[in-house]
Amino acid sequence: MEFTKVVDGVDFGEGPRWHDGLFWYSDFYQHAIYTVDDDGNRAKVIDMGERQPSGLGWLPNSDLLIVSMLDQQLVRWDGSTLHDYADLSAFATGKCNDMVVSATGHAYVGNFGFDLEGGGEPASTRLIHVTPEGDVAPVDGELLFPNGAVITPDGSTLIVGETFGGSYKAFTIGADGSLSDMRTFADVPGMAPDGCTLDAEGGIWFSDAMTPRVVRVIEGGEITHEAPTPQSTFACALGGDDGRTLYVLTAPGSHPDEVAGVGGGAVWTARVDTPGAGLP
Repeated sequence: MEFTKVVDGVDFGEGPRWHDGLFWYSDFYQHAIYTVDDDGNRAKVIDMGERQPSGLGWLPNSDLLIVSMLDQQLVRWDGSTLHDYADLSAFATGKCNDMVVSATGHAYVGNFGFDLEGGGEPASTRLIHVTPEGDVAPVDGELLFPNGAVITPDGSTLIVGETFGGSYKAFTIGADGSLSDMRTFADVPGMAPDGCTLDAEGGIWFSDAMTPRVVRVIEGGEITHEAPTPQSTFACALGGDDGRTLYVLTAPGSHPDEVAGVGGGAVWTARVDTPGAGLP
């Protein structure tokens, strides 16, 4: 797999998404949301002020939800203005991170579960479900650092990676958006699955935060593809006009002391055989 650099000058990119013909991502330490077009032109779309953004997802009315990590909030952008949307602090036991939003507007948000950057002991936590009405509740099922998540094209299943658990867990999505029947989709021992993306054959491409590489796993745990990346990688997404462009976000490291204000990261692309599917 051959990677092409699209843009550089990234501090720490997260939440990569393909939406309305553009590649979107958030940058933790530049406190901003960016888009990149097919010609590699980057534009700052949202200035988050002092807030540190992570996961992104669109509501049915096209408003954008943004995870605000440090104050454990969901923020809504209506195309011009930011609005407070949901308070996650009662249930988040660490910084909030990635998120997937369903086609019906249900948001599912992960959190670290412990003080990762302060050297805390790893501890399990739970996904947080935010309904379209704004109700907030934890999901049954303990997870070790729930991170990148996807929803299958039929809207019936959510699959989330456990960065510290070396595993992908699946949940059944109910008609009311609730999650139940947690089960193992795939174990990936020795790997730290971070941001991920689903393809039309049910495979999940993910960034391995343990080793600079992207990996594709299918249900049951078989690894079908892996490719080294030019730097450490922490998130990826399928997009492009045909859904076969794999966008990969990289950085020199993950600790703020290594990357904040440095601009040492980048966005890369590579071509794959199977197009993206489902959400995000």
